[in-house]
Amino acid sequence: MARAALLLAKLSTLLAAATAGGDVPPGKIAVVGAGIGGSAVAHFLQQHFGPRVQIDVYEKGTVGGRLATISVNKQHYESGAASFHSLSLHMQDFVKLLGLRHRREVVGRSAIFGGEHFVLEETDWYLLNLFRLWWHYGISFLRLQMWVEEVMEKFMRIYKYQAHGYAFSGVEELLYSLGESAFVNMTQRSVAESLLQVGVTQRFIDDVVSAVLRASYGQSAAMPAFAGAMSLAGAQGSLWSVEGGNKLVCSGLLKLTKANVIHATVTSVTLHSTGKALYQVGYESELGSGSDFYDIVVIATPLHLDNSSSNFTFEGFNPPIDDVQGSFQPTVVSLVHGYLNSSYFGFPDPKLFPFANILTTDFPNFFCTLDNICPVNISSSFRRKQPQEAAVWRVQSPKPLFRTQLKTLFRSYYSVQTAEWQAHPLYGSRTTLPRFALHDQLFYLNALEWAASSVEVMAVAAKNVALLAYNRWYQDLDKIDQKDLMHKVKTEL
Repeated sequence: MARAALLLAKLSTLLAAATAGGDVPPGKIAVVGAGIGGSAVAHFLQQHFGPRVQIDVYEKGTVGGRLATISVNKQHYESGAASFHSLSLHMQDFVKLLGLRHRREVVGRSAIFGGEHFVLEETDWYLLNLFRLWWHYGISFLRLQMWVEEVMEKFMRIYKYQAHGYAFSGVEELLYSLGESAFVNMTQRSVAESLLQVGVTQRFIDDVVSAVLRASYGQSAAMPAFAGAMSLAGAQGSLWSVEGGNKLVCSGLLKLTKANVIHATVTSVTLHSTGKALYQVGYESELGSGSDFYDIVVIATPLHLDNSSSNFTFEGFNPPIDDVQGSFQPTVVSLVHGYLNSSYFGFPDPKLFPFANILTTDFPNFFCTLDNICPVNISSSFRRKQPQEAAVWRVQSPKPLFRTQLKTLFRSYYSVQTAEWQAHPLYGSRTTLPRFALHDQLFYLNALEWAASSVEVMAVAAKNVALLAYNRWYQDLDKIDQKDLMHKVKTEL
């Protein structure tokens, strides 16, 4: 009885604040998920609503989500997202804000393996690499580059829109504002179809484009063109990562925000409505079940068919909220401490094996990438292991590796540690683009993954959701789903 009375008292207090409306900021905000999306949205929400708003972040696992590390021989290595593109502006800002540093890059050569031999090998000479691309594929690589640059140039408009406070209630509206119907259409047609149309050869798609898409998404050139273009952009230009581990961005943002991290599994979101909406978040923790009331709720974790969050329910909504968002692509990351079997790649003498990063075409199909990786803390004296030495290799594969497959890739090994991720949406398993706004003040941050999936895309979605919540709360509807934003932003400058 005492607990019920306490809940009623809390509910009436929050209802009074909610119905006051006007300039009253929200009292409490819930964020479900403490990966990069949840951590970033907590930061952006506090930035917009001010330091007095209480932000509770629910996380059933560890802070960082798909940014994670695994320890091998007392050193830590990335087991989730390993690096970011130089154009990841939100991530760059977070690193500066938190006083983190970029990790020193230890350069290694790359190659693409076709199952029997290498179809493309990188050398230490830039001009020779260009000549080899031209010799094998003509000007396909230039046509690809122009196609990717055109997509990225338009996508980068999002930072200007967000700087001016504009937000979008659905993924389709966001894409349309950046690239009009061309961007929306790119979520419905394949990478291969789009590239063939601009004069890229089938051979280049099979050898090079497929290898890059397998490395980033574990999927083929049949995946949608928009997600593919974002992935191919990541394969060009300089990449960077965070000294000490990429997950430090998540923990750093939550600490900076003074967010209240609750280690629990959210089981339900229930609508209580009188005037302004009020949401009750139900959860299960080690201490048992509980619930609390919030003015705003942000779901920053995937809602999909294969997820354990299928136990997650939305209650009291009319019409009901459909939380089934398609399937996700499983990815297994195996960190293997051992000796590479260079003979499998056509190098009987391991001392002569020159590559640190191996991508694969559709054959062989049991692994996607193989990388000789560096720890998250690199000392000034650190050097990459020679191919004949025992090193830590990161193998990315669609399924856990059998012992026979490990023996194919390694002469011998000391240890194997794995992390299994529902890493990216399985593109094509959903026909429509989801919405960020599920209800008045209930938002689904991971909706944007269905257009493209990366750490920076999640940060862009976080900023969009924070602005959407802010503009909706204060009824600034001129800042939501506006058309012809390029013209508007130019006149505001």
